[in-house]
Amino acid sequence: MDLFQLETFVAVAEERSFSRAAARLHRTQPAVSQVIAKLEAELGETLLERSAGQPTDAGKVLLEYAHKMLNLRKDAGAALVDLRSLHRGRLDLAANEYTCLYLLPVLDAFRREHPRIKVAVQRTLASRIADEVQSHSVEIGVVSFRPADPQVVSTLVYTDELVCVMSPGHALAKAGKVTVARLGKETFVAHNVPSPLRQKVIETFARRKIPLQMEVELPSLEAIKRFVQRGNGVALVPRLTVEGELESGTLVAVEVPELQMERKLRLVHRRGAALSHAAREFLRVVQAHAVEHGKPFSFVVEKG
Repeated sequence: MDLFQLETFVAVAEERSFSRAAARLHRTQPAVSQVIAKLEAELGETLLERSAGQPTDAGKVLLEYAHKMLNLRKDAGAALVDLRSLHRGRLDLAANEYTCLYLLPVLDAFRREHPRIKVAVQRTLASRIADEVQSHSVEIGVVSFRPADPQVVSTLVYTDELVCVMSPGHALAKAGKVTVARLGKETFVAHNVPSPLRQKVIETFARRKIPLQMEVELPSLEAIKRFVQRGNGVALVPRLTVEGELESGTLVAVEVPELQMERKLRLVHRRGAALSHAAREFLRVVQAHAVEHGKPFSFVVEKG
């Protein structure tokens, strides 16, 4: 039993005539009769009285379900049209605490254009984001490094920098610029999750044989910022994470020439993937946002 058979059966039952049903379906009457005969044989029931096309008791039962199934087909088609026109759908992303901050302005732009698309950002360890994309758990991820997996496409979308921050009352707050040697006397508040950037900082201090006093490690960037704001040591963090505090003056940044490090953020998705309409539109919005706002935003698809 397929939808074409049900559509033919509904036409005969509603028209009360094989000939009128054939005209409605743009088929010949023998073809319609053959479809009904095959359907009755499959179900083992007589569905229509041949003289008047009137449904039998079994036909009346099937007619009710046939209407439901044909309506479901119609609803499915309408839902697909809604997806294509972005009146409905879902966008699944993966990011960590830091890279999620990049998403805020571009998601704002996306939601303004497509308020009916549901957006879900899954918080994931940076080292796991490419795997989440590959396993189809999410369509797009935001990472701060270029994945080595050749099956992942990466697009450079934001360039950040490392900054040394402290409270306005700290002894170095008005220095403007300090050396790594001077920072060797300070207590550092650090994130307790290892990262390539953290390793570069450790290596910079080690090469110069300068102590790096990471005496406090906290589980989140938000905790690090609040702790430093209270006058506890200094922290090296991506500028993106402290833009609000630097603007309001609750934190102060000083330049450290030996620690001028860029951090490039990328969007990643599966190579050759048939992205959803919502995901493709999100990438378009990201590109438009980069064109409109310029640096530090960008949209450069990196070659594999």
